[in-house]
Amino acid sequence: MKLHQKIRAAVLAFMLGSVATLSAAPEIAANTTLNIKLFGVLPQEQSKFDGDYQVDPRGFIYLPLLQDGIKASGISSSALARRIEEAYKNAEIYSNPRINVISNKDQAAQKIDAQIITVGGKVRKPGPVQYIRGMTLFKAVAAAGGADAFGADNRVELHQRGVKKIYDIKSNAQHMAIPVFPGDTIRIPQKNVWGK
Repeated sequence: MKLHQKIRAAVLAFMLGSVATLSAAPEIAANTTLNIKLFGVLPQEQSKFDGDYQVDPRGFIYLPLLQDGIKASGISSSALARRIEEAYKNAEIYSNPRINVISNKDQAAQKIDAQIITVGGKVRKPGPVQYIRGMTLFKAVAAAGGADAFGADNRVELHQRGVKKIYDIKSNAQHMAIPVFPGDTIRIPQKNVWGK
């Protein structure tokens, strides 16, 4: 009888410790790199999605097929995973996605994160792009494979230090030469019904 009570007490202590650990899960911060994986979809969909994504300075991440960013800072990795799942369900893109988010918190990863620009929206290879000194808006989009067939490269959004500006990198040479910096986020929106 006493052994049974000890086992029950040990199990209860373990469960309470697990709950305490979960509630103390670290919150995601701006400029953190997240490794995000998608399950519950076809393999070709998963391969387009899986990868590293950087949280921009405002605390948002931009994921394939979603029109808007998702607020990632200030919540745990598991809470963000649920938020992403809901976003894909609400957009009626995936019916039952399962998302896994892993935050890279070590200092070495943060130094690498500081040298990344995130390019999302309608580009051929959405996700982080390695920053190169002197990089321009046009070069950053080109590093992500350029706009895809549905991308409006005449309305490119540049999110820089919490400010969003729109540029035309299709035909405006001055806009093509706009400098970008580590931590910036670029988004290519979808073309409108007139193809612009």
